[in-house]
Amino acid sequence: MSKASIIGAILGFVVTRSFFGAFIGYLIGSALGSSFISASTTSSGTRNNSFSSGGSQNDFARALLILSASVMKADGSVKKSELEYVKQFFNRQFPPSYAKQYILRFRDILKKEYNVYNECAQLIRFLSVDQRLFLIQYLFGIAQADGHVSEAEVKLIEQIASYFRISTLEFQQLKSMFYKDASNAYKVLGLNSNATDEEVKKAYRKMAIKHHPDKYAQMGEEHQKAAKEKFQKLQDAYETIKKERGIK
Repeated sequence: MSKASIIGAILGFVVTRSFFGAFIGYLIGSALGSSFISASTTSSGTRNNSFSSGGSQNDFARALLILSASVMKADGSVKKSELEYVKQFFNRQFPPSYAKQYILRFRDILKKEYNVYNECAQLIRFLSVDQRLFLIQYLFGIAQADGHVSEAEVKLIEQIASYFRISTLEFQQLKSMFYKDASNAYKVLGLNSNATDEEVKKAYRKMAIKHHPDKYAQMGEEHQKAAKEKFQKLQDAYETIKKERGIK
């Protein structure tokens, strides 16, 4: 990692207080320090950024919008609540002028079909496992924005998770956080219904330590929000099992 990349990431985080801000800052720093973004001049004198040798904020936002649109269209219709969820997310993650630009572009993206695998292959080059898990949680947020996560939406998000090389267990835990029945409560804790009471308590303690919001206190607002949501769902799952079993 170049010095310019590190400085860019720090500045991006300081300015936006978000994970994506730091990520975008890293990309920009890389571009300045090591020709991370390959740019060429067209006959009209404009610059043409190529994602093939790196990426830019625009490329990253575009890929994210494509995945968002794919999930929204998975059940055959685009809901206003889902669109609003994406708008709010981009308004929180990007400066106002950029957010507005991307949201306007989103209308065209929704009208077209894209290769989801190709977009995931681009993103996975720059994202850690935790960041990829965060994006899967974001996509589930879109699916649940209308109050119901459809089978088609789950299937597509699972496919994206596999492209992101997320383990089956981690995906099932995230997926289960969007359902309330007891069987899914066990999955949230990475268990099956045959687990002993002690195994339930041990799994909860382990997951609670791993996903406690305090671990994300220095990260962006969106990442903190996601951590709090995940932690709350862990607590809900544990309470569901405790009530079912009468655990004190």
